[in-house]
Amino acid sequence: VQLVESGGGLVQTGGSLRLSCVASGRIFSNYAMGWFRQAPGKEREFVAYINWKGAVTDYADYVKGRFTISRDNAKNTVYLQMNSLKLEDTAVYYCAAGLFANGRTFGSWGQGTQVTVSS
Repeated sequence: VQLVESGGGLVQTGGSLRLSCVASGRIFSNYAMGWFRQAPGKEREFVAYINWKGAVTDYADYVKGRFTISRDNAKNTVYLQMNSLKLEDTAVYYCAAGLFANGRTFGSWGQGTQVTVSS
């Protein structure tokens, strides 16, 4: 499966961005999807998860209430709406494709999109 992220950029604290990830190479609607991020000098960390149907979502505590994951299976696309951005949200954001319809086991990753939050 191939994943291509877009939508990153530079934004001020308190601002918003929406990331997109288009998937190809398999039946998108059959699999869970996720978003991860990696800040400079830190390990990659989980951000959000959505199951195959979009009925189940999960978030890391540090983004809960600010970020929303969603998907459009007709467009083979998963989104991450990011509101109330903080300096500590600065990172490269990666889309991940699940191995199953449900569950946070991921097998493929995109190339990442840079999100920079400035004061």
